[in-house]
Amino acid sequence: MTKIYLIRHAEAEGNLYRVAHGQYNSTITPRGYRQLSALRRRFADIPIDAVYGSDLFRTHTTASALYVPKQLPFHPLPLLREVRLGVWEQKSWAEIERMDRQMLIDFNKRPDLWHVEGGETFDVVRDRMLAGILQIAGENPGKTVAATSHGAALRVLLGTIEGRSLREIGETHHCDNTAVSLLEVEGKEIRIIFQGDSSHLPPELSTFHRQSWHKSDQATEPGLWYRLVSEDEQGREQRAMLEEEEVGRIVMVLTPSALRITEYELYPAQRHHRFGVQLLGQAVQYARTKGREQLVLTCPPELAGYFAQFGFVSTGEGPDGTDMAMDIRLVMREIPEEP
Repeated sequence: MTKIYLIRHAEAEGNLYRVAHGQYNSTITPRGYRQLSALRRRFADIPIDAVYGSDLFRTHTTASALYVPKQLPFHPLPLLREVRLGVWEQKSWAEIERMDRQMLIDFNKRPDLWHVEGGETFDVVRDRMLAGILQIAGENPGKTVAATSHGAALRVLLGTIEGRSLREIGETHHCDNTAVSLLEVEGKEIRIIFQGDSSHLPPELSTFHRQSWHKSDQATEPGLWYRLVSEDEQGREQRAMLEEEEVGRIVMVLTPSALRITEYELYPAQRHHRFGVQLLGQAVQYARTKGREQLVLTCPPELAGYFAQFGFVSTGEGPDGTDMAMDIRLVMREIPEEP
């Protein structure tokens, strides 16, 4: 019998910015790295013989919380990737809801009905995830393994093991970032011992603690979509929209070495609803499409703490040394030591 600890990746850009990232490669957020510190502590005294994971960057980074301290190699396994989202990739969830609300509801509630151009169907995801688990068990008979994967892919896998059809998968529990499930595999028989356990995360580190979609009957929540105002070789201006109301704006200018954010505003009526960070996600994605590896902005001192929580650090440059920069490269960073 093989034991397999299944772990959802730590909070990544798509989770924070409320953008659809299936097989798009994104980084772990600063809060996600703190989640990895808690995950590392959870597994400190649990013997692990091998570590596998989806080959996407956010799952590879998550796996490093286990394989690095245990001095094990990482085994990338594309079978464990997230569902390929096709034309949904890199769109905000609010934009997707605006495009096709029912298809978004089906994504979470009726995956048997979900399909978009260029995307996988959930029966394909189910079959490859099951094949991945059986491959891991076959390569590690009698051992204990950890494997990192993704929210939707894990949900369809766990729901299937529970005996649910694709039509019924919508009843399956959603897993928070770094939530842990334990499987036992013997031959082709797979049993769930426990699933979706995030007890290692205090409320301030939980991604779900800050979101409502997973509690909604239709798995939707308020969010921003974006109207393009202008774009040329110098940069882009976008207006942030909440339903049909303009609620903010972001202006981005390309420099030879970075993307500079020159205007970043959420209008007062919509502040304190965690919408502001969604604007940052637009800058990150635009910078990557233009080959930039850094975001730069001039930050009033009273807002330095706000931007620091998302990864900006002072550069000591700009007016009175108020410039801050954020590295958006796909680079693994050191997991912090949490008290």
